[in-house]
Amino acid sequence: MKIFLRIQLVFCLLLAVAEAVAAPPVKANSSLDGYWKGLFRVPSGTWDLALTIVPLSNGTLHATLDVPSQQISRMLTKVEVRGSEVTLRIPEAGSRFVGQLSADKKKMTGVWYQPGIKANVVLENHITKLTAANFRAKPPYREEEVVVPNKVDKIRLTGTLTMPQGKGPFPAVVLVSDSGPQERDATVDNFKMFGILADYLTRRGIAVLRYDDRGVGKSTGNYASATTADLVSDAQAAMGFLRAHYKINKTQVGMIGHGEGANVALLAASEKNAPNYIVSLAGYGLPGQEILKRQQVEILRMIGANPNQVLNALKFHQQMLDVIRQTPDNNLARAKVSAMMRIGNADMDFSMLHARANQLTSPWYRYFIDFDPRSSLKKVKCPVMVLNGTNDLLVAANKNLPALQKGLKTNGNRSVFVSKLIGANHWFQSDPDQWPIIDGRQQATFAPKALELIHDWVEQYSYTPPPAKTTNPRKLAATKGGKGVAASVAH
Repeated sequence: MKIFLRIQLVFCLLLAVAEAVAAPPVKANSSLDGYWKGLFRVPSGTWDLALTIVPLSNGTLHATLDVPSQQISRMLTKVEVRGSEVTLRIPEAGSRFVGQLSADKKKMTGVWYQPGIKANVVLENHITKLTAANFRAKPPYREEEVVVPNKVDKIRLTGTLTMPQGKGPFPAVVLVSDSGPQERDATVDNFKMFGILADYLTRRGIAVLRYDDRGVGKSTGNYASATTADLVSDAQAAMGFLRAHYKINKTQVGMIGHGEGANVALLAASEKNAPNYIVSLAGYGLPGQEILKRQQVEILRMIGANPNQVLNALKFHQQMLDVIRQTPDNNLARAKVSAMMRIGNADMDFSMLHARANQLTSPWYRYFIDFDPRSSLKKVKCPVMVLNGTNDLLVAANKNLPALQKGLKTNGNRSVFVSKLIGANHWFQSDPDQWPIIDGRQQATFAPKALELIHDWVEQYSYTPPPAKTTNPRKLAATKGGKGVAASVAH
């Protein structure tokens, strides 16, 4: 059993979801914005801790924890700030950190509390540190910040548009992020998934637009109140922005979605003004309720739960879902859910209880537990490439790939390519054994095979043959003795 994920109360596990909705608001502290890293010493050695803190446009903070060695990623973290004292609470892991922020705002020094373990930890902010790992020379393409209006929801999405050198028009793609409020690079433990993908594609002649999710960074709106359907309108707005750009070929605009973003892209493809092509990365082929159930099972297994504990946990989870479905009034639903959780744990902290009840009755959660992608897959007519990794613990490839393939081909879509990438995880990072060592430490990399497949697919459906070269009939007649033979050559 892995110490970091031991939970004193089984209830915490029942509600664990890897892509959680943001916790109740706390006042934003801009000095905490960034990627905080530190070492946590345990009896078996040391673990790298990575905390990502992102400011939301409503003045609050969204924070997640990554512990790569324990396969923990984007675990919801609550941030409390009182003067220079900072408290981090990680309910899913039954853990907390209490420390002091240094005068220069670059360090948090304190104590990390874990069930059965207490250790001194120093977290350092790496957002401004320039090392070989994050140094980036000026790219051979143009890069600009743009504002995308979503006229449907009356919000503005701020993002980065990377444009190849030259006159164009160029093919283009919109990058759509996974669940949870994310900034435009979709950063996880300093691994900038979308930043890397945008750089790779733009260097090869493809324009790329990536944006801060609504309510994140410079984008307006409220992520906490958004459903998957609302996120579809954001992606459609970004696609419309590209099609209206004078340097973009409006008939060659696609979407590349990751996780829930893949399903957002597929939903957009099932509607009018669909993308010209789609790349689905770790997309869901199963209903939302089934995805959450399988994620819970994986988490329970990781901490060493026995089959009986797993079964009881899933039964309790199903009871919670039934209550939420049968109680449309949020206030009443929260009261019922809170009462159920209290039965399992009378000592639960009230703020944690409140946060859990809010999560389980949020617009996103209500939408997702009834979301079934299979109903829209049959409406997708454009070419689709589906990639899932064999090491993805959040979206199992062997369960979701067949469902996606079957749904997409139901009505005869023959332009569907499905591939299972050996060794790739949910973020399409290659096997850790293949990671390069930079500054003395291994750095995660985007699986080269995945990058190659994505580029080749986009290029395949963005290729425009040059105009046919037709020989001047008069000139040809003169050289051929006046026979008047015309010839044309297409490349």
